[in-house]
Amino acid sequence: MEGAILHTDSDKDLSLILQLAKKLGISARKLTKAEIEDYGLSIAISEGKTGEYVDTESFLKELRDGDQD
Repeated sequence: MEGAILHTDSDKDLSLILQLAKKLGISARKLTKAEIEDYGLSIAISEGKTGEYVDTESFLKELRDGDQD
């Protein structure tokens, strides 16, 4: 299975692409803004995983204090 994500600000163009996909027998659907954001977040989480232990308290302290270097 392979997929593609397309983006356009034009509802007319998106409808045309969805119609073409349907005619070609390609499964396609519109994504909501929330679904797009969730997808982006899942990619960021996957890329950020290191498998390394991170102390919660020191991580939160660093977030609160910012970069002190």
